[in-house]
Amino acid sequence: MNRIETITSQCEDADLARLLRAAGRAALTGGSIIRQLYGKPHNIEMKGAINLVTEADLASETAIVASLNEDLPGIAIMAEESAGDSPSQPEGRSWIIDPLDGTTNFAHGFPFFAVSIALVEDAVPLAGVVYCPMQDELFCACRGRGAWLNSDRISVTATRFPVEALVATGFPYDIHARLDTVLRQLRSVLPKVRDIRRAGAAAIDLAYVASGRLDGFWEMDLKPWDTAAGWLLVEEAGGRVSDFAGNPYSAFRPEILASNSVLHEQLIDMLT
Repeated sequence: MNRIETITSQCEDADLARLLRAAGRAALTGGSIIRQLYGKPHNIEMKGAINLVTEADLASETAIVASLNEDLPGIAIMAEESAGDSPSQPEGRSWIIDPLDGTTNFAHGFPFFAVSIALVEDAVPLAGVVYCPMQDELFCACRGRGAWLNSDRISVTATRFPVEALVATGFPYDIHARLDTVLRQLRSVLPKVRDIRRAGAAAIDLAYVASGRLDGFWEMDLKPWDTAAGWLLVEEAGGRVSDFAGNPYSAFRPEILASNSVLHEQLIDMLT
């Protein structure tokens, strides 16, 4: 039995299993294309001063959309390269897709990037996958049923004290406008934790919180496709997700804080 079938057989809900199966197949399809294009010359276009798009983003998105429409036609789709800069919160069921989270890493040959796909209903994720093609790691979650890495159940850490915690963050594309805030947060958090990582792919950071590789993660100015799947992964692995002030999270909020739950209030205090 392959890993997608192993996971969906544990989902114990036929509708969720169907959604997760389609998302997993689409993520593997997009990831295969990205892996084939990795290490080759790239066609790079600029969406902003430091925001890139490559031929891999576009090819992956096309393949993912085709796969989802083949498996589950009729569901609305919000995908990064076709959704525009200010997507509105969808009603009903919708796929939210990042065909290549970590494009800058991909373009520079830094092998830390992923495909992220979530099925949301009224903006609440029901199923989500994050696939890291270079590591061949498939993170999956379905609402109320748990989270997995490949075929194994995952859970967040039990770390209680910030000094024992490894946390991650990311920087916004408009860093010049946000530099004071970013530096203030780093000054507050860095002396209190074991260390901070910044690897440039929010979907993977969230998957790593869910799987216990990180104890927490925060970032501002992300888009829905960056966090929709990872949000569900963290919650289904026993973690907590909010904005910086501890308010309930939405993928359409401009900031995210994810943790193992135990550290959450302490991280809120550091960030605010």
